[in-house]
Amino acid sequence: MNEVDKSGRVVVTSPRARVTGPVQRALDLDEQTTVGEVYLRSLMRTQLGLALTVCLGVLVVVAGLPLLFELWPATRSARVFGLGVPWLALGFLAYPALILGGWAYVRAAERNERQFADLVERR
Repeated sequence: MNEVDKSGRVVVTSPRARVTGPVQRALDLDEQTTVGEVYLRSLMRTQLGLALTVCLGVLVVVAGLPLLFELWPATRSARVFGLGVPWLALGFLAYPALILGGWAYVRAAERNERQFADLVERR
């Protein structure tokens, strides 16, 4: 459509085009459309998979300690530097595994959220 303004110049106008790209994806999320729900479900599924993976890794270390002491009874009474092996295992395996698991989870979760934001904002 062309219009003439007061100064006599021709102004080229057109009907508003459909919004696409990052704005549309953000609108899909804000307006809770089916596409937005798919995006959010994908993010939640990714975060759940990450959480389960980290929990399984920490569980293997933490649950593995009693199994170790049960399978090798000599480790229960063994001493290193005057400390019992069970206490050393707790102090140098279990707690660091929990801290490392938490650190790895936070980094990976933030990476997933950045990738999701990049997907939504991609041009």
